[in-house]
Amino acid sequence: MPRVESSSPRLVPDAEPPIPMPDVPGADASARGLPRRVDLTQRQRLIVDSSALADMVLRTSMASLISATMLPTVAGALRRPQSRTEEQHLRFYAELAAAKDPLVSFPAPTSLPRVSSRPANPVAEWIAHGNVRNIRFNSSFTAVNPALRDQCRGYRRNNVVHAQHWRHNDGPRPTLCVIHGFMGSAYLFNGLFFSLPWFYRSGYDVMLYTLPFHGRRAEKYSPFSGYGYFAHGFAGFAEAMAQAVHDFRSLVDYLEYTGVDRIALTGMSLGGYTSALIASVDDRIQAVIPNVPVVTPDRTVDEWFPANKMVALRDHIVGTDRELSDAATMYPSPLNYRPLPAKDRRLIIAGLGDRLAPPEQAEILWEHWDRCAFHWFPGNHVLHVSQPDYLRRMTRFMAAFMFD
Repeated sequence: MPRVESSSPRLVPDAEPPIPMPDVPGADASARGLPRRVDLTQRQRLIVDSSALADMVLRTSMASLISATMLPTVAGALRRPQSRTEEQHLRFYAELAAAKDPLVSFPAPTSLPRVSSRPANPVAEWIAHGNVRNIRFNSSFTAVNPALRDQCRGYRRNNVVHAQHWRHNDGPRPTLCVIHGFMGSAYLFNGLFFSLPWFYRSGYDVMLYTLPFHGRRAEKYSPFSGYGYFAHGFAGFAEAMAQAVHDFRSLVDYLEYTGVDRIALTGMSLGGYTSALIASVDDRIQAVIPNVPVVTPDRTVDEWFPANKMVALRDHIVGTDRELSDAATMYPSPLNYRPLPAKDRRLIIAGLGDRLAPPEQAEILWEHWDRCAFHWFPGNHVLHVSQPDYLRRMTRFMAAFMFD
């Protein structure tokens, strides 16, 4: 299909997000990184402190849910054969990580997906003020670890990929792909939270991608969206990340088939982690913007009570080799691979009051990404105070190379 040349974006600098947010200015990081507390205004310090306190409450709630998902693996750790199997899995991923080769760690799909499409509900079209379709296709993913292929193949609902596509009638257009955070898969929520009408009115098509085990991909009887990510030990998490990368690349194959030749990628939290990883694997991503990303989930969970106690109990029962575990966790980490988009096409966004994905996490990625563009706001993980400010920053950042 011939490619369609893209016209200049219709910038909307005066647009307001669908969910009103206080427009308290953030700023780009300095050469030394994020600002120190003394660098903030009194108003900014007040917002950061109150945001952090609210995040602590949310973090404890989420940690309790994650603890519940880990109960089966803790119970399984009491059985020595299962403990030995877990050690074998860790060795498998540690060896893959040591090669630092994304082509080996994350093999590309070998066939174009057969996509089915249907109109989204009227609410979605009303929010977008445009053409919105829900799409789906069967995942072609095969577990990277041969020992887990039968298990992963058995996840029937998870192996159907879902996404929502906001398209202009004169498309295809440059496309902004969005990856949600842990448990936050609802299209309506993400359309509003990410202020996607802002980008749609700016001239972009938009694609909302559903991560494995979330939304309609959650297995039957899952207690909540995302349950499967942490319910099967580290090996299960590693394969979920591998499938997230694989299925997204199939989605890019589909976009290319329809004539899209420019794709930018953003994501929040777990979606930020995933977007950073994808940008190290697929060279078709023109720009990547992780938003409040987690980049070392193992270290982050160490601070999440009561999930940290559950992890410590499991490791104590199993007798986990910490060095081996640390090596294995690098397999699905964006810190293990070099980013493919040029430095001027990387932008990281962090919230100074974030306590679910502390700003230090974003700073680690910033260092790994050669100190690329880095913007902060004074809110937390969910309350993105100053969102209008960073939406303008994102729009300016992408416009130069996403449109002619």
